[in-house]
Amino acid sequence: MSGVNMLVILLLIGIFARSNLIATAACILLILKFLNLNFIFPLLEKRGLELGLLFLLLSILVPVATGKITEKEMLYNFMSLPGILAIISGALATCLNSEGLKLLQVDPEIIFGLVVGSIFGITFLGGMPVGPLMAAGLAAFFLNVINWIKH
Repeated sequence: MSGVNMLVILLLIGIFARSNLIATAACILLILKFLNLNFIFPLLEKRGLELGLLFLLLSILVPVATGKITEKEMLYNFMSLPGILAIISGALATCLNSEGLKLLQVDPEIIFGLVVGSIFGITFLGGMPVGPLMAAGLAAFFLNVINWIKH
């Protein structure tokens, strides 16, 4: 099955599952493909994740920039139970994300399972798609647990 066919399938799945992000991503890639702008693909592959994370961080940090979150509130969070748990969770999540990135580099076709799982989570579990990297991190974790149990 060609890349165009797979992108059309992802577009249809995104539309069916009401996932604007998946549908839009598939649409943009189809447009780039049909306009023969293939030179953009290596750039997206190399820097797209960084660009996406930049926009995610920008949206998360807007309350800091607008003054909705004060320095006092931020300092309190470092000393509160939710704040300490957030620090620990952030550290663990980045480790999982790193493992997910390694898995995607070694086994890039796993992305389709991650997308289908994300769509299932959106459609039936009321989930929010924040990116395939954490899903890949969880998959890598589960694969490591299974390999550990086998041996």
